[in-house]
Amino acid sequence: MKIFFSIVSFLFIQSYIYSQNQNISNGSYFDGEPFLVIDPSNSQHLVAAWMGFQIGNKITIKTSYSNNGGVSWSTPIWQPHQITGNGSADVSMGYDLNSNLYMSYIDFDDVNFSNGAIYVRKSIDGGATWGSAVEATSINDCPNQVCIDRPWIAVDKSGGINDGVIYVTSMNADQPTLAFPPYHPYLSVSTDNGMSFSNPRYLDTLNFYSGSIIKQPMPSPIVTSNGVFMAIYPSYEPVNQGPFAHLYIAKSTSAGENIDQLDAYSGVGTTISNSYLKKGSVLKSDPSDPNHIAYFFLKETSGDADIYFMESFDAGNSWLSQERINQDPIGNGKLQDLVWADFDIDGDLAVCWRDRRNGIGNTYQETTEIYCAIRWKDSINFSPDFAISDTQVAHDVILEGKGNDFMNVNFLNDTIYAVWGDVRTGVLSIYMNKIGVNNGSNSIHLISEEALPYFTIYPNPTTDKIYINENQTNDSYKITNEIGQQIISGEQFPEAGISVSKFKNGVYYIYIYCGKQIKVSTFIKE
Repeated sequence: MKIFFSIVSFLFIQSYIYSQNQNISNGSYFDGEPFLVIDPSNSQHLVAAWMGFQIGNKITIKTSYSNNGGVSWSTPIWQPHQITGNGSADVSMGYDLNSNLYMSYIDFDDVNFSNGAIYVRKSIDGGATWGSAVEATSINDCPNQVCIDRPWIAVDKSGGINDGVIYVTSMNADQPTLAFPPYHPYLSVSTDNGMSFSNPRYLDTLNFYSGSIIKQPMPSPIVTSNGVFMAIYPSYEPVNQGPFAHLYIAKSTSAGENIDQLDAYSGVGTTISNSYLKKGSVLKSDPSDPNHIAYFFLKETSGDADIYFMESFDAGNSWLSQERINQDPIGNGKLQDLVWADFDIDGDLAVCWRDRRNGIGNTYQETTEIYCAIRWKDSINFSPDFAISDTQVAHDVILEGKGNDFMNVNFLNDTIYAVWGDVRTGVLSIYMNKIGVNNGSNSIHLISEEALPYFTIYPNPTTDKIYINENQTNDSYKITNEIGQQIISGEQFPEAGISVSKFKNGVYYIYIYCGKQIKVSTFIKE
């Protein structure tokens, strides 16, 4: 039956996929790196989290929930910083079997790294409220390592002896004056429902070290349906571990107390030459078969970056050959990145990514779309890939920096829930598409957020002067840097513009005071 449905589904997808995408974050400045989860006891209850700008608080973690499958959403709430002036990043979430929801993220001094930690909060009401922040990994736990970057959370919901155990993995931050080799992937564990966490430990070990060359060996964690923790991480240690790069798996059946290592891959083709590409990889586990796992990553052996995966049917002990997923012509120079994937509960598989096949040239800066492909459990091939975004989105310089490195996909009851960052409005915003691949349904609903008053700054980015739209120039103003320090102010914004040539490179905010109303916008000094 799945073979028949796959044909019918593709026809439905082609017919319905181009309904209008809608902005689900609806912010005015920056909304990035979305994460989406579905309550295992109620498929109509969705929770979204993302990095969002909050006036006076820099980047915070924001969340919203839906009780009707995404038709309507709660007003977003944001998590306060642990220390005034901090920033937040890298949110992920996971449910346990009892519908307790856990959220991990970084809160840190994003300028000087004087403080920082990975925190976990718990919600017992589906994201309506969140408990106190519990420290999982601190910057002080790893001197000269800064081991708090890219935390990913995985929760055991197997019903076995480790049911409810929470795993948080991380890696070294990209701070060459603060983080020194050798580099490592890290793991912290909670066995008391998130009330406390173990001190972070290395996931790598003798003969399986990540090494001193890969500065950020990001681990991707899972917990299989029979309660086995696994995390895959990259390695290149040619002196002691051979001339090739490796992908290693750290594996534990004892809640992280004891860890075994497996060599998942050794060979060429793991290096991505274009530094702009968002090359984060992801490991996923088949809920219908605990021995079936799959790993999704970028590879450019055909001359450009493509979406690849490899899978194992014996819990990572052996792997089938790597396969290319995107179906544009091989070696056409078009770049793909930003991959994410998910298994349905019956073993079907959905994979989505950012695609440039319809751009004019072959650079990172081409127009982009979001593409997906499906593989049914009883099939050996993926469906024809298809676009789920309704327009080609022009490149924006913000996509070249950090803070937009991941999208997120859930696959449940033959329905894809995909969220991604998009710059079609001129600012980074989050869009969601909900696609019923068997019945052709395709709907996107707004996660409402009150938009802050906004005005236009130009040119943006700038190296010399800035101007604003004329109807704001009679109002008083101030300009602050990213951490809120005032740079200049005045009673009237000059029509001739303001010189920022002596400003340090970075992000700045302009506040315009219109009576009792405050309007805010941002610009980049290069």
